[in-house]
Amino acid sequence: MKSCYCQAVIIKWGLVLLSGLWWVACKPSEKRSLPVFRYNSTYTIASLDPAFAKSQEVIWAVKQLYNTLVEPDSNLEIRPSLARQWQVSADHRTYTFDLRTDVYFHDSDIFPGGKGRRMTAHDVVYSLKRIMDPATASSGSWIFNGKLSADSGFSALNDSTFSITLYRPFHPILGILSMQYCSVIPHEAVEKYGKDFRSHPCGTGPFRFFFWDEGQALVLHRNPDYFEKDEKGQRLPYLEAVQVSFLESKASEFLLFRQGQLDFMNDIDASFKDEVLTKQGRLRKEWEGKMVLSKHPYLNTEYLGILADSANPLVGNSPLRFRKIRQAINYSIDRIKMMTYLRNGIGTAATSGFVPAGLPSFDSSQVKGYPYNPGLARQLLREAGYPDGKGLPVIKLLSIPIYADLANYVANQVQEIGIRVQVEVVQKSLLLEQTAKSQALFFRGSWIADYPDAESYLAMFYSKNPAPPNYTRYNNPAFDRLYEQSLEENNDSIRYKQYQAMDNMITSDAAVVPLFYDEVIRLVQPNVTGLIGNGMNMLELRRVRKY
Repeated sequence: MKSCYCQAVIIKWGLVLLSGLWWVACKPSEKRSLPVFRYNSTYTIASLDPAFAKSQEVIWAVKQLYNTLVEPDSNLEIRPSLARQWQVSADHRTYTFDLRTDVYFHDSDIFPGGKGRRMTAHDVVYSLKRIMDPATASSGSWIFNGKLSADSGFSALNDSTFSITLYRPFHPILGILSMQYCSVIPHEAVEKYGKDFRSHPCGTGPFRFFFWDEGQALVLHRNPDYFEKDEKGQRLPYLEAVQVSFLESKASEFLLFRQGQLDFMNDIDASFKDEVLTKQGRLRKEWEGKMVLSKHPYLNTEYLGILADSANPLVGNSPLRFRKIRQAINYSIDRIKMMTYLRNGIGTAATSGFVPAGLPSFDSSQVKGYPYNPGLARQLLREAGYPDGKGLPVIKLLSIPIYADLANYVANQVQEIGIRVQVEVVQKSLLLEQTAKSQALFFRGSWIADYPDAESYLAMFYSKNPAPPNYTRYNNPAFDRLYEQSLEENNDSIRYKQYQAMDNMITSDAAVVPLFYDEVIRLVQPNVTGLIGNGMNMLELRRVRKY
């Protein structure tokens, strides 16, 4: 019996919304709806080439199309994906991966007869070398910097065995290999399409490319040859298709979600968060049964950075050069109140150092941050020689527009103990430029983990790193020594203790003002199950069902 797919297209707000996929049998009365997962991206997708998987919207799409050697699970533990298992050499420099032999690239005209060929270790070598190749100009070219040689670091020992050899031990390498930059691609696609590979993706993932009208709609279909199966032996994924729309307005996105035209929403805009959430971050009663609220830690720390380069005139002439002033600022902020009234309980007050909740090494009992203590803040001001802030010049705090309310909240809080802070709102591009050039003394910042390891955060304070990531120019020899030791430590328990000790150093020096550890918040339709997230805020659709 012959069959076909048809799509109904609705033009609304200049956006193409695909109303869904329908299986059409010979008799119209036999047609039935197929499970299509629909979500909206408020930002357009710039490329479907994993070498450019820098932003969340690109990472989410690329994850559906491709696989990496390893991947983080819901608890951020690294587990096998294209690799069945791996071994680490005695000197901790060489990792050898045994690859699956049942993985095939998507069917495509780049292959003879249009049938996808089997993935091999040679494809892994090609894919990772391509990231490092200057001709690719990948936004992820930095991930292997100083860690290995592009010429000799990657090896295919045979079709199903791949190895990576580092200059020196670097435990977080598995986390790096889980990044979407490290997705495995076929060389035939790049050779045929060149730069147009961005719009002609071909991977091994659970979904394969079907349709992309840039800025309007993206449709992916189920990969019938995907290698993973569930516990009952059923081949994944369960969904038949994924449909992405591109509507810039979060308010309009919420309207579509309420109308049932989207299956989930990521994040809630400030303009309607009070309509949906209580001040404690729970779903309001009028929405119960109509949508499901999902929350879990997100590896993102929102903070205020303080420039620490003593050779910089900005620092030499600022009261922020004094540790007690920086500590007083930290103690003067009621972060719990801030989370309740400005964030509706989305996120956790950052009172346990800089490394956020959600990472395996996080332990609030081992890293003590700054609780709200205005009395102690005033005492520190007196000890610094500025009782009640007398004699202190105004301190300028740079923020971007969407975080102006947080910046003003901080300014009002520190004003209560006598520190005057003037908030200056600038565009994100200007703030990034000024922090990279050490032209910002006191600035709003956020750091999202590139991979699920605290090293991604602690690297921000390693003095040998430039900006980014060391925007504060923090320089502590004791910290540097411990950081270098942690990179070579293979025992998780010992390394976690080292991470915590470094976080305590940062906290004691008041190198930054941590504000909150972010949280992923999602609204999901009641008929959707299996949408499980993790601290990286990945969009995992392999086990999602729609009823």
